[in-house]
Amino acid sequence: MIGSRREQAAFEAFATGATPRLMRTAYFLCGDRGHAEDLVQATLLTTARRWHRARRQPEAYARKVLVNLTKNRWRTLHRRAPEVALGAEVVLPGEDPGDLVLERHRLMAAIRHLPPGQRVVLVLRFFDDLSVADTAAALNVSHGTVKSQTARALDRMRSTLEHERTPADVDR
Repeated sequence: MIGSRREQAAFEAFATGATPRLMRTAYFLCGDRGHAEDLVQATLLTTARRWHRARRQPEAYARKVLVNLTKNRWRTLHRRAPEVALGAEVVLPGEDPGDLVLERHRLMAAIRHLPPGQRVVLVLRFFDDLSVADTAAALNVSHGTVKSQTARALDRMRSTLEHERTPADVDR
């Protein structure tokens, strides 16, 4: 746990700066804003509890915690009845709710169709802009695994998005 006031101030500064990035990552990993907020809160709590370890590289530590919590959530979801969406589209602050919402919806649907391992690699590589080495370290896998999972995920997303294209999309 956080001991001194200086350490508490350092954690608070980290949490303030990292929360938007963690929130974006969590949202892309789980596809639901509410669950993403819960994951980020749990990530920050775990990071605060282990601040003596995390303070050297807090961003990497928190990202690894977030990925592990997301994996645990996926395992839990497979054991219970699926959730049903209420049909409300999530619009993130500051975005134009026009055509971007439709594109984001298609992209999120394609991401949700990926197996969990491919999804987490894709999110860390392209949405968090991590290198192959940093992604491998965050997931505790080899560089080759990151590269192969990335290639498979991109191929699968391409085929999913092409399969979803309607004749109206082609006419534009």
